[in-house]
Amino acid sequence: MKLLSVVIPCYNSQEYMRHCIESLLPGGECVELLIVNDGSIDKTAEIADEYARKYPTIVRAIHQQNGGHGEAVNAGIRNATGLYFKVVDSDDWVDSSAYEEILRALNKLTSAETPVDMLISNFVYEKEGAKNKKVMKYENALPEGTIFTWDDIKHFRKGQYILMHSVIYRTQLLRDCGLELPKHTFYVDNLFVYVPLEHVNKIYYVNVDFYRYFIGRGDQSVNESVMIKRIDQQIKVNKLMIERVQLEDINNIKLRKYMFNYLEIVTVVSTILLIRSGTTENLEKKKELWKYIKDTDLELYNSLRYGFMGGIMNLPGQIGRSIAVGAYKISQRLVGFN
Repeated sequence: MKLLSVVIPCYNSQEYMRHCIESLLPGGECVELLIVNDGSIDKTAEIADEYARKYPTIVRAIHQQNGGHGEAVNAGIRNATGLYFKVVDSDDWVDSSAYEEILRALNKLTSAETPVDMLISNFVYEKEGAKNKKVMKYENALPEGTIFTWDDIKHFRKGQYILMHSVIYRTQLLRDCGLELPKHTFYVDNLFVYVPLEHVNKIYYVNVDFYRYFIGRGDQSVNESVMIKRIDQQIKVNKLMIERVQLEDINNIKLRKYMFNYLEIVTVVSTILLIRSGTTENLEKKKELWKYIKDTDLELYNSLRYGFMGGIMNLPGQIGRSIAVGAYKISQRLVGFN
C-alpha cells in the first residue's frame, strides 16, 4: 500500500500538466500519482502515458470518457491504493520543501499506528498579476504537531476555510462515507471538502505552505464571468451541500458552527453572482434558491437569511443589490479570494 495517492484531474491540460506532475514526482515510491485523463482531445492522454511509462511504480494513467472534474476525482477514489488521498488540479502545483514535511508527517503518523482522518496544511493563492501572494494559514485556529479533534480547535476567522487545496483525507474515510461527486458539474470541490467533515474525528495540522493554487486564467472555472455563465452548476452544488449534510444532526458544536459558516459563504457566493449578472432571469433564480432553502430546512433558512451576510444579500431593490455587491467586493479584498 502506498502512503499517499494524489489524483490529478486533467482535461485538455497539455499546456500546464507537466509542471504539476513534476512538482509531485519527488514524493518517490511512497506516493502514487493518478493522472486521470477526462476525455481530453489534446495531447493530455499522450503526456499521461509518457509519465506512466517513465515512472511505472509511481504514475498511473487513467483514461475515461469526459465526466467532469467530479468524475475524475471519483475515478481517483476508486483506484487509489494509498492510505491517504489528495487532489491536485493540473494547473496547480506543490512546494517541494513543504511536500517533504507533509510526507514526513504522514509517515510518522502511520508508523506510530495513529492514522488520522484528515491532515490540513496551508495553501497559497498564486494569483496572476498580484504582487503580494495571499497565504491561507491556519496556525491561529489549529494546534500544531499533535493529533487533535474538533473540540481542540480554537476559532476559525471569517473567510478562513478548509478548502480542497488544504486538505488530505484518509482514503477509506472517503469510501466509507459514500462520497461520490456529480458528473459534468463544476465547483464540486466544495462537496469534496464539506460532505466528509462530519465523519472526521482525528485531525493533524502541518504549518507549511504546501499547495500552490493558480488563479487568473480567463477560462478558469473560478473566474467570476465564467461562474456567472455556469451559475446553475454553482446553485446545484449549493443545494447538494444542503441535501447531503443535515447540520442539526451534527452533535459537535464547533464542527456544526464551522460547517454552517462554510455553507453560508457558498450561499453568499451563489447569491452575489446572481445579483452581479443583472438579468431578470437570474434575479428570479436568486428568489428560487432562497425559497428552496426555506422549503427544505426552515431552521437553516432562518439562520442564513437573518444572519449578517444573509441580511445584506437580501436587501430589497437596486440600492440593496448595490450594497450587497459592495460588501462582497470589500470581502474579496480583505480575504483575498477570487
